[in-house]
Amino acid sequence: MIALLLVVLISTPMIALAEPVSDSRTPQAQPIRTAPLTIEEVLARIELTHPLLQATGAERMKARAKVLKALGAWEPTLKNITEVERYETWNLTTSPFLPKIQTGGFNDTKLDVGHPWGFRIQGGIRNGMGDRINQNFIAIIPDLQLFYPQQQLILGGSFQLLRGLIINEENAELQQAELAGPLAEVKVAQKRQDLYLAGAVQYWDWQVAVKQAEVVKQALAVAEARYQQIEGQAKAGKVSPLDVVEIGQEVQRRREAAIAAQRKVEYEQYKLSLFLWENGEPVTPRPEWAPEFQGETPLPTEDEIAAYKVEAKEDRPEVRALYIEAKMNNIDLKLAKNYLLPKFDFEGGRTDAPADWIVGVGYRYATQFAMPLFQREGRGKVLYAEAEQQRLVLSQVYTEQQVSIDVDNWLSAIVRARDRVRAAREAYRLAKELEAGERKRFEMGISSILFVNLREQNAVEAAFELYQAQYDYDLARGGLLLARGALSKPVGDAVLAKYGDPLTAAGKNGSKKSGRD
Repeated sequence: MIALLLVVLISTPMIALAEPVSDSRTPQAQPIRTAPLTIEEVLARIELTHPLLQATGAERMKARAKVLKALGAWEPTLKNITEVERYETWNLTTSPFLPKIQTGGFNDTKLDVGHPWGFRIQGGIRNGMGDRINQNFIAIIPDLQLFYPQQQLILGGSFQLLRGLIINEENAELQQAELAGPLAEVKVAQKRQDLYLAGAVQYWDWQVAVKQAEVVKQALAVAEARYQQIEGQAKAGKVSPLDVVEIGQEVQRRREAAIAAQRKVEYEQYKLSLFLWENGEPVTPRPEWAPEFQGETPLPTEDEIAAYKVEAKEDRPEVRALYIEAKMNNIDLKLAKNYLLPKFDFEGGRTDAPADWIVGVGYRYATQFAMPLFQREGRGKVLYAEAEQQRLVLSQVYTEQQVSIDVDNWLSAIVRARDRVRAAREAYRLAKELEAGERKRFEMGISSILFVNLREQNAVEAAFELYQAQYDYDLARGGLLLARGALSKPVGDAVLAKYGDPLTAAGKNGSKKSGRD
């Protein structure tokens, strides 16, 4: 009868030690949930709703803003300029028919357009004005006339022929701004990888805490049932009162352990809630949502391991970020080498001085040549860019080897954790056999309550070790996904659709939509 009672207590679900702590942030529909919380759902909810992933998506908008800002250097600009000058002619050769005080001016409407290769052009219309516009032999320039003599077509431009040709500071800024888009994707992938990893680890922390708490509560229920039994036997004079004291002490010890285990569950569930968001609020998971640990999975083959290493070197955000930094530095290096060339610029076009225009000086041309004798600034820029290039090459070599070794390291962790699970499972089985045998010996009167308590405590510790080994096994499998770079990729749309709208996922925040910014 006693054995039957103990079996029933062990096989039935345990009641909570105390009333669960209420959480106003948990939606009303959540307590009636019966489906277990899976790691797939945790990752999907991170992708769909996590605020930090959504905040990192703003890097995409910043990247497009950098491109727009860089393109502003060659923004087509419509200019309208009106200039009027009043001047006096008084030299001895001045015709007596000309007044000494004269007024001249113009109104220009032109379009100024630049090009990343280092040249600019202007084109438009000039309308003359002033008190000399009717004196055609002086005031009118006879070429490029439009609809009347005082209206002309104006053309001009400037060119950087050596330093600044094709590669210049504005063009370099544009090229680097265009790389800001891929770099923003790397930042989003890095944040996703960090959140996926942190969320998965926290999920397993919560899962193992719940399972270990269940073991402690079961042990407490067994001790409480035995206490009532022995207390009745002591009143009937069948056992010593010291046995009642000893089992009472064991009950209090297990109750204290159960309270601590319950606190651990609550601590882990609140931490996990920061990865489960719904309607802008974190959702606190309940202990009954915790599933059992999964079983073993086949180990990857040698070919799969080799493919994982190649995948890691291509997909890990750490490696991708170095590739983009190297491209940016190559742009700086090209710009620095271009800076070693002499400066030789050319510009020409209509004059912008009304007095010059009115007397017939219609065009101006200019060239500018400059070359530092020692090229210290240019050589310094080149040296700095080359040093940065060398640093990036070495960092890239190290990081590629690091991610490759990560694959081997986590594969080793999977193998060892699997072996530990097998050993811990066998140890737990043997501990349960010893526990059952010791109970039987106690019922036969050839053992004491002390040994029964020790056997039960040993079984609890063996269960703890088994859960910890299963935790380490799942953690190692997640670590292999991290090493491959799989955690930097979003969960598939088919999975996201189970828990929300993939089109409005937090991981897609800031992605460019149709149309213009």
